[in-house]
Amino acid sequence: MPRLLATAADEVRSLARLGTLAATVAGADEPERLRLTGGAYSVVYPVVYTGLTQGMERRRGHPACAVSVRHLTDDCLDRFHDDVEAVVHDVVRRATAPIDNLDAWICGLINSATVNGHRRRRGEIGALQRPRAPKWLVDGLGGDRWLVHLAVQMLNWVGNPVTAGTNVWPVDSWTMLRCRFTGDWDAAADVRHDIEAVLRVMRTKREWYERYVEGPLGHKHVPVPRYAPECPAGDQDTPALSLVDIGERDDLYMRELAHLAMTAMRTRLRAGEDPATVVAEVIAVAFGDGAVPALDGGPRLSDTAGDHVGRILRDQGRIRDIVAAVLAVVEDL
Repeated sequence: MPRLLATAADEVRSLARLGTLAATVAGADEPERLRLTGGAYSVVYPVVYTGLTQGMERRRGHPACAVSVRHLTDDCLDRFHDDVEAVVHDVVRRATAPIDNLDAWICGLINSATVNGHRRRRGEIGALQRPRAPKWLVDGLGGDRWLVHLAVQMLNWVGNPVTAGTNVWPVDSWTMLRCRFTGDWDAAADVRHDIEAVLRVMRTKREWYERYVEGPLGHKHVPVPRYAPECPAGDQDTPALSLVDIGERDDLYMRELAHLAMTAMRTRLRAGEDPATVVAEVIAVAFGDGAVPALDGGPRLSDTAGDHVGRILRDQGRIRDIVAAVLAVVEDL
């Protein structure tokens, strides 16, 4: 009697050796297709990490992210999952001939698959898949090489899921790019003026602008600042980008606050401080009545007076449960 396959990943490898993986996935019903795709994911993700992500994170200057998948930060992990998904997409469609060494075959597929996946994701939100400046835009910018280059950067940026802090555009990095591109390191010109110049020309083709710039830009997840902006009245240095409702803004704020609290607790616990003291103090600062107000200065917590948090901090049983949970998370990181 043939040995039963232990996992969906084993079955994926077996089907690949037989040359029937793509046909089997294409002909499967939904539950079976999901099972085999999950098996392909198990095979693909370690290959993508070692063959692409690890080196990329080193080049980005993220040594911790280059240690293992478990060490990837949120943004890097999102990019990793996008790349794995793109490779799985191609594996279950292109494995039409016998493949003896599936891992090696996947290595040869990574670059084309991730590029195609990137283009598909851009296309799904309406962004140009291969950003180029059309002739009318080049003419409208007077053929200025830097402004045309900036326009292409902007068209690429709107289809990129990453954000620029509380700004719409990555002004700081583009300021450095401008210096390198023009060779003028002494110029104090604000790149915001260049961005506005490009936008003015783009807006002359309203339908094109809404389709390829404004529409894709609206798909970005807006980050929430930890502290209320302290700008004088009439100060326009912090542009507004209200693309989500207040509920989503609250959710983003609370996630960031929880991440900061966990980071603070992990740092203090690894320094040898008393767990109960650390947990109580960090929770009080982050979520108690002394918590910093968010965004517009208004409370972002349902317990605006801090009474619920205060009751938790006075309940030693609850504190012990929280300490145990925090220690388990810290130990797992």
